Amino acid sequence: MPPELTGWYLRNGPNPRDESQHWFTGDGMIHGVRLEHGRAAWYRNRWVRTRSFEDPSVRVRNEDGTRDLTASLANTHVVNHAGRTLALVESSLPYEVTHELETVGPYDFDGKLRTSMTAHPKICPETGELHFFGYDVREPYVTYHRASAAGDLEVSRPVTVPGPTMVHDFTLTRRHVVFLDLPVVFAPGPGMPFHWDASNGARIGVLSREDPFGDVRWLSIDPCYVFHTLNGHEAGDAIVLHVVRYEHLWWDGHEDSPSTLWRWTIDLRTGTVREEQLDDRGCEFPRIDDRLAGLDARYGQVTTHDALIRYDLHAGGSRAHEFGPGRTPGEAVFAPPNWLITYAYDRSRDGSDLVVLDATDMREVASVKLPARVPEGFHGSWIAD
Repeated sequence: MPPELTGWYLRNGPNPRDESQHWFTGDGMIHGVRLEHGRAAWYRNRWVRTRSFEDPSVRVRNEDGTRDLTASLANTHVVNHAGRTLALVESSLPYEVTHELETVGPYDFDGKLRTSMTAHPKICPETGELHFFGYDVREPYVTYHRASAAGDLEVSRPVTVPGPTMVHDFTLTRRHVVFLDLPVVFAPGPGMPFHWDASNGARIGVLSREDPFGDVRWLSIDPCYVFHTLNGHEAGDAIVLHVVRYEHLWWDGHEDSPSTLWRWTIDLRTGTVREEQLDDRGCEFPRIDDRLAGLDARYGQVTTHDALIRYDLHAGGSRAHEFGPGRTPGEAVFAPPNWLITYAYDRSRDGSDLVVLDATDMREVASVKLPARVPEGFHGSWIAD
């Protein structure tokens, strides 16, 4: 292991105890590796022991329609802010965990957070503020929140959208917060409670960070769906967003479209958006160096079924690391000064490796054979000492 890597690599994901109707609905389990000065000290996995994990009769939505935000799968992401490490799922409150992966309990910002919390909050590298939102199937459908660098919740305000849209991610720039209102909306029924509704339209909402209670400006785009943004940044009078875009998703009678990397350039003077596809390779899980969130990051990486692809967003072009036959990577997280960390499943031994790549040339520099298979999962973080 590179000797400067001293900290925790933690990754969350669904690991169902029982038969599950969909990948999204498994119980959260965090898989962690502790690295210390060039060696892996330990690997462990732990359930996030939420109230509904301990007592399956606890439901997110009660029979009287009220919402229990402590009922949680906590299976999507794990992030660190203001000294707290939080396991996240977009339907509920965050759950605090220790770096040893023991569950502390639900966290509601000293009683101030009264909505769910997205699994994709953004930390501003210049102010240390935590920006996030919550969405609901009832009004207000979307609520924007901002917490200080010390973790105090300072802003909570509704964002008006026409219906119960599924808002999985958003983005941040130096001067703006950018929301996505897209045609995947809540639809109760068996299986996943969301479907494609073309009548909802597709639009991008821009809110000034200097006036967080001001109006949100909405700009129309072509119908699509985006689970994950790569990043956003200011470019004069424009905002540049990089996203992984689906042409459509969960549309009855249609096969789901592949997801590819796109660039959206929002012209704030004309109120128009230029949409450009940057690659035709299917991908997901876009990430940058989190220290550059909202700034003009030059590089970003995505995951395919057998490779990691690192894009040069300034000069164009990309470099890929292919993991070889039978090896499947997960999302790659950037660790300073210049490493990418991921779990990779090796079918030849039905086991998993912790893999470290040099982000400059995408060369594999180290790996650790783990004592267990790490199931496919979602998102994680590098938390340095």
